[in-house]
Amino acid sequence: MDKYKNIFIFSIVSSIITYSCIKYRFLEKLLGNDKYKAIYILNNGDEKKIQSTLRNIKNAYNDQRLKDNLQIELIVFGEGVSVYMKSNPSYEPLLLQLKSLGTIFKQCENTIRDRNINKNELFDFVQYVPSANGEIILKQHQGYASIHPW
Repeated sequence: MDKYKNIFIFSIVSSIITYSCIKYRFLEKLLGNDKYKAIYILNNGDEKKIQSTLRNIKNAYNDQRLKDNLQIELIVFGEGVSVYMKSNPSYEPLLLQLKSLGTIFKQCENTIRDRNINKNELFDFVQYVPSANGEIILKQHQGYASIHPW
């Protein structure tokens, strides 16, 4: 009898979980929040790797399958902070182009604190998060694809 009771309970719990997932996806579509979502990770200051990451983001926007249905964040920490530095303006035009497409740029506050970087030294369109790792974990939990090029 316990075997059938356990199967019954398992069936009920499975049904509730399935229903919740379907309901969530339905509400996402209904509210217009059903976009493909990706968080790109940059923690390297090498110019080729920075350019490669930015090019990958641009390529995603150019993919016709994702056109007008894509939400991207770039999370930067460690040596990658150089991409957001006003003292290194060569990246600004491409960052602004990606911003116009909807990219959200985030910077780890741990990095700027550890490196004694003032927020005034970074581009004004950069947003801040307490930790890059925390941001990546939260975004993955929210269904974002996590992309760390190279």
